[in-house]
Amino acid sequence: MTLTWGTFGAVHLISLLLAILLNVGLYFLLKGRSRRTQIVTLGILSFAGIAAILYNLLMWGTPLEYLPFHLCSLSALLLPIAVLTRKRIPCNLLLLWSLGAFVALILNYSVAEAEVLSWTFFFYYFPHALECGIPILLFKLGLCKLSPRCILPTVGITLLAYTLIHFLNVGINRYCLEQGILNPAGELVQVNYMFSITPENPLLALFYQWIPHPYWYMIPVVAVVVLYLGAIYGVQALLKRRKQK
Repeated sequence: MTLTWGTFGAVHLISLLLAILLNVGLYFLLKGRSRRTQIVTLGILSFAGIAAILYNLLMWGTPLEYLPFHLCSLSALLLPIAVLTRKRIPCNLLLLWSLGAFVALILNYSVAEAEVLSWTFFFYYFPHALECGIPILLFKLGLCKLSPRCILPTVGITLLAYTLIHFLNVGINRYCLEQGILNPAGELVQVNYMFSITPENPLLALFYQWIPHPYWYMIPVVAVVVLYLGAIYGVQALLKRRKQK
């Protein structure tokens, strides 16, 4: 009997709960440990996303479709740097990008048919769970500090990455069309990194209904990002003020 992951079924919902518990468990496991132990442990775990990138590049026989240009892949590349350096901008930037990892676990349509005990599931589920949790653990364990000054760099870097990757999408798709490059399934290779060309889940489809144009349909997400970051740093400011009183 095979057990598929599914979307919003019992197995999927349990996996979301376990992803949260995994990171909560890591917090309590590391809370009383030395700073060195915390950094080494999180540093090792932070390479899970890079392992997943390599797996996808080598496994499916169509590397152009699995380049590390989705937001979660960018997060995977940045995460080891953030853990090992604890620099202000990378750590605060990952507070936003980690949200993308959790959304990818919730809206798991691309891998919903994967068997729970398969390598495909393993290399999708655990890297995303860790990419979601480790940035938060860095702050909860006191390895780095929240900085409201990072709001503008966070929004700017994210928008710049989205823009550059959109042009990359257009270039790759044009090249594949001109050269007739097919994937192992015999389909023309066409990429949609960071979903800049077209939405691939119901949440992004809502934005596309409002602005039915590639690239531009995602621009309203900037407002959502600002509200999300404002809530995080706003709560921090209130707690700090209350503590001072």
